[in-house]
Amino acid sequence: MLLTVATTHQPATDLGFLLHKHPDRVQHFEQSFGTATVFYPEANDHKCTVALMLDVDPVRLARSRGKDSPDFSLAQYVNDRPYAASSLLAVALAKVFSTARSGRGGSRQEVADRPIPLEITIPVLPCRGGPPIAHRLFEPLGWTVEALPIPLDDAFPEWGSSRYVRLRLVGDVRLADALNQLHVLLPVLDESKHYWQGPDEVDKLMHSGEGWLPTHPERDLITRRYLGRAGALRRVALARLAELGDDLAEVVDPVEDEEVRQPEEKRLPLNAQRHAAVLEVMLAAGAQSVIDLGCGSGQFLDRLMKTGAFTRVAGSDVSTRSLHHAAARLRLEQMSERQAERIQVFQSALTYEDDRFAGFDAAVLMEVVEHVDPSRLGALERVVWGAARPGLVVVTTPNSDYNVLYEGLVGMRHPDHRFEWSRSEFTDWSERVAETHGYTVERRGIGEVDETLGAPTQMAIFTRQESRDV
Repeated sequence: MLLTVATTHQPATDLGFLLHKHPDRVQHFEQSFGTATVFYPEANDHKCTVALMLDVDPVRLARSRGKDSPDFSLAQYVNDRPYAASSLLAVALAKVFSTARSGRGGSRQEVADRPIPLEITIPVLPCRGGPPIAHRLFEPLGWTVEALPIPLDDAFPEWGSSRYVRLRLVGDVRLADALNQLHVLLPVLDESKHYWQGPDEVDKLMHSGEGWLPTHPERDLITRRYLGRAGALRRVALARLAELGDDLAEVVDPVEDEEVRQPEEKRLPLNAQRHAAVLEVMLAAGAQSVIDLGCGSGQFLDRLMKTGAFTRVAGSDVSTRSLHHAAARLRLEQMSERQAERIQVFQSALTYEDDRFAGFDAAVLMEVVEHVDPSRLGALERVVWGAARPGLVVVTTPNSDYNVLYEGLVGMRHPDHRFEWSRSEFTDWSERVAETHGYTVERRGIGEVDETLGAPTQMAIFTRQESRDV
């Protein structure tokens, strides 16, 4: 099976730096089911193409199968796996290009951080649902998609098309995003996993889907196909995606593929409940200027801008990529001059003092603190509560006590979380911060409350003592 990635970025040989694979070398990587080979059919300043070829050993593949594998008997040795792209190619891609998938570009980091022209070709790809499903999965991600059905037999056109397509993707996409999208969507198109799925499979999906899967219009289809019939894992993944996504009326628990169930009452995703709860606090306090610290892709900024009570809105994030998404969501370039005067979006780190953080009635840290290394929390506290000192600070963070209610969840809710606090730990932290910096603090829960474990999200409302009225 074969996959190629080409670029016309100038100089095109930067692709070798981004992939951490030298164009002058042919490299082999042993897998449990065969051998992956990386080589460059062409490499010059104008165009560079890398090829990933996977040579599947049917004997090694058969020996690596789990007891629940769908293949059996002779089918373990005679199948399309040596020729058609599948989850095996996705696994090899993830391992061989692991550094590139993380976004690390070494001496070409500025290129790794931005979209570049890419052309991806997979000559033979199983595609359940035919070419339309390939368009549904890749076009929302910014790709121009060409999915040509492959005939069953060229000599007998009346037999029609096979279940395979020749896939070609063209677009300006960040290389790390492209590789992570392929890691998820190759097995989704095939709708078959050829290895045992462990409890960390949801974390793999969340990691590869970061930045694009939560807002993908086909995220439920992708999640169900990626996790196969692991129903418990699917429910966990969809619940976690619902916390991150934009949809305001998404059903967290999907309908099983082979069952007909009564429609369930639609529930407001947890991220939407957080937005509503924080907005209510700020409106009740009479805040007129608000800064969203760690604004990400701008979901909450968009809501603030649509609320007339706020005359001044700002958002900051350490990720320039997230800020580009926020600018696109807010349509900053299309704003009227009057609207543009209301908002400021800028790049900054919360562990370093920045004069732009100061002068606001209220500040929001929504699902931010858990992404900060514990050793750097003291710096964040000094920057926000010590230096910026808004009249009101609202913090939300996961309640780790509640995690046991997520069926199949192993570890924390997101792979980038550095920690998750229990309710008692959150109480201790918030009381210490308030006492140290001259604030009072009130705590509330957000989301469906369990009598014993509390709510899934915990919120702390800090009010500066010398300015109780914002």
